[in-house]
Amino acid sequence: SAENSTACPANATICDGTSCVLPEDNFNQTLSVVLSTVLTIMLALVMFSMGCNVELKNFLGHIKRPWGIFVGFLCQFGIMPLTAFLLSLAFNILPIQAVVVLIMGCCPGGTASNVIAYWVDGDMDLSISMTTCSTLLAMGMMPLCLFIYTKMWTDSDAIVLPYNSIGLSLVALVIPVSIGIFVNYKWPSKAKIILKVGSIVGAVLIVLIAVVGGILYKGSWIISPKLWIIGTIFPAAGYSLGFFLARLAGLPWHRCRTVSLETGMQNTQLCSTIVQLSFTPEQLELMFTFPLIYSIFQLLFALLILGGYRLYRRRHVKTKTDVEKTAQKEDSKSSAIMNGGFVSDEMK
Repeated sequence: SAENSTACPANATICDGTSCVLPEDNFNQTLSVVLSTVLTIMLALVMFSMGCNVELKNFLGHIKRPWGIFVGFLCQFGIMPLTAFLLSLAFNILPIQAVVVLIMGCCPGGTASNVIAYWVDGDMDLSISMTTCSTLLAMGMMPLCLFIYTKMWTDSDAIVLPYNSIGLSLVALVIPVSIGIFVNYKWPSKAKIILKVGSIVGAVLIVLIAVVGGILYKGSWIISPKLWIIGTIFPAAGYSLGFFLARLAGLPWHRCRTVSLETGMQNTQLCSTIVQLSFTPEQLELMFTFPLIYSIFQLLFALLILGGYRLYRRRHVKTKTDVEKTAQKEDSKSSAIMNGGFVSDEMK
Protein backbone atom coordinates (compact mmCIF):
# COMPACT_ATOMS: atom_id res chain seq x y z
CA SER A 1 0.00 0.00 0.00
CA ALA A 2 0.97 3.67 -0.34
CA GLU A 3 1.26 4.04 3.44
CA ASN A 4 3.72 1.17 3.74
CA SER A 5 5.82 2.40 0.83
CA THR A 6 6.39 5.76 2.55
CA ALA A 7 7.08 4.17 5.94
CA CYS A 8 9.36 1.43 4.63
CA PRO A 9 11.96 1.33 1.84
CA ALA A 10 10.84 -0.57 -1.28
CA ASN A 11 13.67 -3.11 -0.88
CA ALA A 12 12.70 -4.13 2.68
CA THR A 13 12.28 -7.88 3.04
CA ILE A 14 9.72 -7.51 5.85
CA CYS A 15 7.46 -4.53 6.49
CA ASP A 16 5.19 -3.87 9.41
CA GLY A 17 4.40 -0.17 9.64
CA THR A 18 7.71 1.56 10.35
CA SER A 19 9.44 -1.65 11.43
CA CYS A 20 11.59 -3.03 8.62
CA VAL A 21 14.34 -5.58 8.10
CA LEU A 22 16.49 -4.63 5.10
CA PRO A 23 18.55 -6.99 2.97
CA GLU A 24 22.28 -6.43 3.38
CA ASP A 25 23.65 -4.28 0.60
CA ASN A 26 27.34 -4.13 -0.35
CA PHE A 27 27.80 -0.58 0.95
CA ASN A 28 26.47 -1.56 4.36
CA GLN A 29 28.68 -4.63 4.46
CA THR A 30 31.79 -2.65 3.45
CA LEU A 31 31.00 0.06 6.00
CA SER A 32 30.56 -2.60 8.69
CA VAL A 33 33.93 -4.21 7.85
CA VAL A 34 35.75 -0.84 7.81
CA LEU A 35 34.14 0.25 11.08
CA SER A 36 34.83 -3.04 12.89
CA THR A 37 38.47 -3.01 11.64
CA VAL A 38 39.06 0.58 12.83
CA LEU A 39 37.34 -0.09 16.17
CA THR A 40 39.28 -3.33 16.69
CA ILE A 41 42.61 -1.55 16.09
CA MET A 42 41.63 1.32 18.42
CA LEU A 43 40.39 -1.12 21.05
CA ALA A 44 43.68 -3.07 20.81
CA LEU A 45 45.61 0.18 21.41
CA VAL A 46 43.39 0.97 24.42
CA MET A 47 43.93 -2.54 25.84
CA PHE A 48 47.70 -2.07 25.32
CA SER A 49 47.52 1.12 27.42
CA MET A 50 45.44 -0.69 30.09
CA GLY A 51 48.13 -3.38 30.18
CA CYS A 52 50.60 -0.62 31.06
CA ASN A 53 48.86 -0.39 34.46
CA VAL A 54 49.23 -4.10 35.24
CA GLU A 55 52.01 -5.34 37.51
CA LEU A 56 53.19 -8.75 36.31
CA LYS A 57 53.60 -10.22 39.83
CA ASN A 58 50.12 -9.01 40.88
CA PHE A 59 48.55 -10.34 37.67
CA LEU A 60 50.22 -13.74 38.15
CA GLY A 61 49.17 -13.60 41.82
CA HIS A 62 45.50 -13.45 40.78
CA ILE A 63 46.06 -16.40 38.43
CA LYS A 64 47.87 -18.49 41.12
CA ARG A 65 45.42 -17.65 43.91
CA PRO A 66 42.25 -16.98 41.93
CA TRP A 67 39.75 -16.14 44.69
CA GLY A 68 38.82 -12.82 43.01
CA ILE A 69 38.62 -14.50 39.58
CA PHE A 70 36.47 -17.29 41.05
CA VAL A 71 34.02 -14.74 42.55
CA GLY A 72 33.94 -13.02 39.14
CA PHE A 73 33.32 -16.38 37.43
CA LEU A 74 30.33 -17.05 39.73
CA CYS A 75 28.92 -13.61 38.87
CA GLN A 76 29.58 -13.89 35.13
CA PHE A 77 28.30 -17.42 34.49
CA GLY A 78 26.07 -17.86 37.57
CA ILE A 79 24.31 -14.57 38.33
CA MET A 80 23.98 -13.19 34.79
CA PRO A 81 22.36 -16.23 33.04
CA LEU A 82 20.08 -16.79 36.07
CA THR A 83 19.03 -13.10 36.07
CA ALA A 84 18.33 -13.33 32.31
CA PHE A 85 16.21 -16.44 32.89
CA LEU A 86 14.22 -14.86 35.75
CA LEU A 87 13.63 -11.61 33.84
CA SER A 88 12.38 -13.56 30.80
CA LEU A 89 9.95 -15.49 33.01
CA ALA A 90 8.83 -12.43 34.99
CA PHE A 91 8.00 -10.38 31.87
CA ASN A 92 6.53 -13.39 30.02
CA ILE A 93 8.20 -12.41 26.72
CA LEU A 94 8.08 -14.37 23.46
CA PRO A 95 10.33 -17.47 23.30
CA ILE A 96 12.59 -15.90 20.66
CA GLN A 97 12.96 -12.75 22.80
CA ALA A 98 13.75 -14.84 25.89
CA VAL A 99 16.52 -16.56 23.92
CA VAL A 100 18.23 -13.26 23.00
CA VAL A 101 18.06 -12.08 26.64
CA LEU A 102 19.65 -15.39 27.69
CA ILE A 103 22.37 -15.12 25.02
CA MET A 104 23.24 -11.69 26.46
CA GLY A 105 23.33 -13.16 29.97
CA CYS A 106 25.68 -15.96 28.89
CA CYS A 107 28.19 -13.68 27.10
CA PRO A 108 31.61 -13.06 28.68
CA GLY A 109 32.66 -9.67 30.07
CA GLY A 110 33.35 -6.81 27.67
CA THR A 111 36.65 -4.89 27.41
CA ALA A 112 34.91 -1.57 28.23
CA SER A 113 34.82 -2.71 31.88
CA ASN A 114 38.64 -2.45 32.03
CA VAL A 115 38.54 1.24 31.07
CA ILE A 116 35.76 2.09 33.56
CA ALA A 117 37.54 0.02 36.27
CA TYR A 118 40.60 2.25 35.78
CA TRP A 119 38.50 5.41 36.23
CA VAL A 120 36.88 4.13 39.47
CA ASP A 121 40.28 3.14 40.96
CA GLY A 122 39.48 -0.56 40.61
CA ASP A 123 41.97 -3.42 40.72
CA MET A 124 43.29 -3.41 37.13
CA ASP A 125 45.17 -6.70 37.60
CA LEU A 126 41.91 -8.37 38.64
CA SER A 127 39.85 -6.59 35.95
CA ILE A 128 42.05 -7.73 33.06
CA SER A 129 42.54 -11.27 34.43
CA MET A 130 38.72 -11.54 34.86
CA THR A 131 37.99 -10.34 31.31
CA THR A 132 40.63 -12.73 29.90
CA CYS A 133 39.40 -15.72 31.93
CA SER A 134 35.69 -15.10 31.22
CA THR A 135 36.39 -14.83 27.45
CA LEU A 136 38.46 -18.03 27.56
CA LEU A 137 35.90 -19.92 29.71
CA ALA A 138 33.06 -18.68 27.46
CA MET A 139 34.14 -21.36 24.94
CA GLY A 140 32.70 -24.00 27.28
CA MET A 141 30.42 -22.05 29.62
CA MET A 142 28.26 -20.37 26.95
CA PRO A 143 27.06 -23.64 25.37
CA LEU A 144 26.49 -25.14 28.85
CA CYS A 145 24.49 -22.15 30.17
CA LEU A 146 22.46 -21.87 26.96
CA PHE A 147 21.74 -25.62 27.05
CA ILE A 148 20.49 -25.37 30.67
CA TYR A 149 18.43 -22.18 30.38
CA THR A 150 17.02 -22.14 26.82
CA LYS A 151 15.53 -25.67 26.94
CA MET A 152 12.00 -24.43 27.71
CA TRP A 153 12.04 -21.93 24.80
CA THR A 154 14.10 -23.44 21.98
CA ASP A 155 16.39 -26.26 20.93
CA SER A 156 19.88 -25.11 21.99
CA ASP A 157 21.25 -26.58 18.72
CA ALA A 158 19.46 -23.72 16.90
CA ILE A 159 21.89 -21.21 18.46
CA VAL A 160 25.12 -20.83 16.48
CA LEU A 161 28.12 -19.97 18.66
CA PRO A 162 30.83 -18.17 16.66
CA TYR A 163 33.94 -19.68 18.27
CA ASN A 164 36.11 -17.73 15.82
CA SER A 165 34.63 -14.44 17.16
CA ILE A 166 35.27 -15.54 20.76
CA GLY A 167 38.81 -16.56 19.76
CA LEU A 168 39.37 -13.19 18.06
CA SER A 169 38.12 -11.35 21.18
CA LEU A 170 40.62 -13.34 23.22
CA VAL A 171 43.54 -12.58 20.85
CA ALA A 172 42.57 -8.88 20.63
CA LEU A 173 42.64 -8.80 24.43
CA VAL A 174 45.63 -10.97 25.36
CA ILE A 175 48.25 -9.75 22.84
CA PRO A 176 47.93 -5.94 23.46
CA VAL A 177 47.64 -6.44 27.24
CA SER A 178 50.75 -8.68 27.25
CA ILE A 179 52.74 -6.01 25.35
CA GLY A 180 51.45 -3.39 27.83
CA ILE A 181 52.54 -5.50 30.83
CA PHE A 182 56.00 -5.90 29.23
CA VAL A 183 56.31 -2.11 28.63
CA ASN A 184 55.30 -1.46 32.27
CA TYR A 185 57.91 -3.98 33.43
CA LYS A 186 60.70 -2.48 31.28
CA TRP A 187 59.84 1.24 31.16
CA PRO A 188 57.49 2.11 34.07
CA SER A 189 57.72 5.90 33.56
CA LYS A 190 56.76 5.63 29.86
CA ALA A 191 53.98 3.19 30.77
CA LYS A 192 52.36 5.84 33.01
CA ILE A 193 52.19 8.34 30.11
CA ILE A 194 50.77 5.68 27.74
CA LEU A 195 48.18 4.75 30.40
CA LYS A 196 46.94 8.34 30.83
CA VAL A 197 46.52 8.84 27.08
CA GLY A 198 44.95 5.38 26.60
CA SER A 199 42.43 5.78 29.43
CA ILE A 200 41.11 9.04 27.89
CA VAL A 201 41.03 7.52 24.36
CA GLY A 202 39.29 4.45 25.82
CA ALA A 203 36.58 6.52 27.49
CA VAL A 204 35.95 8.41 24.22
CA LEU A 205 35.96 5.13 22.24
CA ILE A 206 33.29 3.52 24.47
CA VAL A 207 30.94 6.47 23.93
CA LEU A 208 31.80 6.55 20.20
CA ILE A 209 30.93 2.84 19.74
CA ALA A 210 27.53 3.40 21.39
CA VAL A 211 26.77 6.50 19.28
CA VAL A 212 27.97 4.96 15.98
CA GLY A 213 26.01 1.78 16.72
CA GLY A 214 22.87 3.80 17.46
CA ILE A 215 23.10 5.86 14.25
CA LEU A 216 24.13 3.12 11.81
CA TYR A 217 22.05 0.26 13.18
CA LYS A 218 19.61 -0.32 10.33
CA GLY A 219 16.16 -1.37 11.30
CA SER A 220 13.49 -0.38 13.76
CA TRP A 221 13.70 0.89 17.32
CA ILE A 222 10.04 -0.01 17.67
CA ILE A 223 10.37 -3.29 19.53
CA SER A 224 8.46 -4.69 22.49
CA PRO A 225 8.38 -2.27 25.49
CA LYS A 226 9.10 -5.32 27.66
CA LEU A 227 12.54 -5.65 25.99
CA TRP A 228 13.25 -1.98 26.68
CA ILE A 229 12.42 -2.55 30.37
CA ILE A 230 14.57 -5.72 30.53
CA GLY A 231 17.40 -3.86 28.75
CA THR A 232 17.25 -1.26 31.54
CA ILE A 233 16.91 -3.61 34.53
CA PHE A 234 19.40 -6.27 33.41
CA PRO A 235 22.69 -4.27 33.46
CA ALA A 236 21.64 -2.51 36.70
CA ALA A 237 20.97 -5.91 38.29
CA GLY A 238 24.36 -7.19 37.04
CA TYR A 239 26.27 -4.27 38.58
CA SER A 240 24.38 -4.47 41.91
CA LEU A 241 24.48 -8.26 42.34
CA GLY A 242 28.14 -8.43 41.30
CA PHE A 243 29.04 -5.81 43.93
CA PHE A 244 27.07 -7.51 46.72
CA LEU A 245 28.42 -11.00 45.96
CA ALA A 246 31.99 -9.65 45.92
CA ARG A 247 31.44 -7.92 49.27
CA LEU A 248 29.83 -11.09 50.66
CA ALA A 249 32.95 -12.99 49.56
CA GLY A 250 35.07 -10.62 51.67
CA LEU A 251 36.77 -8.72 48.83
CA PRO A 252 37.97 -5.15 49.60
CA TRP A 253 36.04 -2.17 48.19
CA HIS A 254 38.27 -1.53 45.15
CA ARG A 255 37.87 -5.18 44.09
CA CYS A 256 34.10 -5.07 44.71
CA ARG A 257 33.88 -2.15 42.26
CA THR A 258 35.93 -4.17 39.76
CA VAL A 259 33.79 -7.33 40.05
CA SER A 260 30.62 -5.21 39.79
CA LEU A 261 31.75 -3.67 36.47
CA GLU A 262 32.97 -7.02 35.10
CA THR A 263 29.58 -8.58 35.91
CA GLY A 264 27.30 -5.89 34.45
CA MET A 265 29.36 -5.09 31.34
CA GLN A 266 28.78 -7.79 28.73
CA ASN A 267 30.41 -8.37 25.35
CA THR A 268 27.41 -7.01 23.41
CA GLN A 269 29.19 -7.25 20.02
CA LEU A 270 29.49 -11.01 20.53
CA CYS A 271 25.79 -11.21 21.43
CA SER A 272 24.88 -9.35 18.20
CA THR A 273 27.04 -11.75 16.15
CA ILE A 274 25.39 -14.84 17.71
CA VAL A 275 21.90 -13.41 17.18
CA GLN A 276 22.55 -12.57 13.51
CA LEU A 277 24.06 -16.01 12.82
CA SER A 278 21.30 -17.93 14.58
CA PHE A 279 17.99 -16.42 13.46
CA THR A 280 15.99 -15.69 10.32
CA PRO A 281 15.07 -12.08 9.33
CA GLU A 282 11.50 -12.74 10.53
CA GLN A 283 12.76 -13.72 13.98
CA LEU A 284 15.38 -10.95 14.05
CA GLU A 285 12.68 -8.34 13.65
CA LEU A 286 11.32 -9.22 17.10
CA MET A 287 14.55 -8.71 19.01
CA PHE A 288 17.59 -7.69 16.91
CA THR A 289 17.98 -4.27 18.62
CA PHE A 290 18.13 -5.78 22.13
CA PRO A 291 21.97 -6.05 22.26
CA LEU A 292 22.19 -2.36 21.34
CA ILE A 293 19.62 -1.39 23.99
CA TYR A 294 21.58 -3.36 26.59
CA SER A 295 24.90 -1.77 25.55
CA ILE A 296 23.44 1.77 25.83
CA PHE A 297 22.05 1.14 29.32
CA GLN A 298 25.17 -0.72 30.52
CA LEU A 299 27.19 2.34 29.47
CA LEU A 300 24.71 4.76 31.05
CA PHE A 301 24.79 2.96 34.42
CA ALA A 302 28.61 2.62 34.24
CA LEU A 303 28.85 6.41 33.78
CA LEU A 304 26.48 6.91 36.75
CA ILE A 305 28.69 4.61 38.88
CA LEU A 306 31.76 6.55 37.74
CA GLY A 307 30.10 9.92 38.50
CA GLY A 308 28.90 8.71 41.91
CA TYR A 309 32.34 7.36 42.82
CA ARG A 310 34.14 10.55 41.72
CA LEU A 311 31.69 12.65 43.76
CA TYR A 312 32.24 10.41 46.79
CA ARG A 313 36.02 10.71 46.41
CA ARG A 314 35.89 14.49 46.11
CA ARG A 315 33.84 14.77 49.31
CA HIS A 316 35.46 12.10 51.45
CA VAL A 317 38.99 11.69 50.08
CA LYS A 318 40.01 15.31 49.51
CA THR A 319 43.75 14.61 49.63
CA LYS A 320 45.68 11.38 49.64
CA THR A 321 47.42 11.92 52.98
CA ASP A 322 49.84 9.43 54.48
CA VAL A 323 47.19 8.40 57.02
CA GLU A 324 44.69 7.51 54.27
CA LYS A 325 47.34 5.71 52.24
CA THR A 326 48.30 3.66 55.32
CA ALA A 327 44.63 2.83 56.00
CA GLN A 328 44.18 1.76 52.37
CA LYS A 329 47.33 -0.32 52.54
CA GLU A 330 46.22 -2.07 55.74
CA ASP A 331 42.75 -2.78 54.30
CA SER A 332 44.29 -4.14 51.11
CA LYS A 333 46.88 -6.24 52.99
CA SER A 334 44.35 -7.78 55.37
CA SER A 335 42.04 -8.65 52.48
CA ALA A 336 45.00 -9.97 50.49
CA ILE A 337 45.80 -12.40 53.32
CA MET A 338 42.13 -13.39 53.66
CA ASN A 339 41.53 -13.77 49.91
CA GLY A 340 44.97 -14.93 48.83
CA GLY A 341 45.29 -11.80 46.68
CA PHE A 342 48.05 -9.28 46.24
CA VAL A 343 48.56 -5.66 47.22
CA SER A 344 48.88 -3.35 44.23
CA ASP A 345 51.75 -0.87 44.05
CA GLU A 346 49.26 1.97 44.44
CA MET A 347 48.59 0.78 48.00
CA LYS A 348 52.26 0.48 48.98
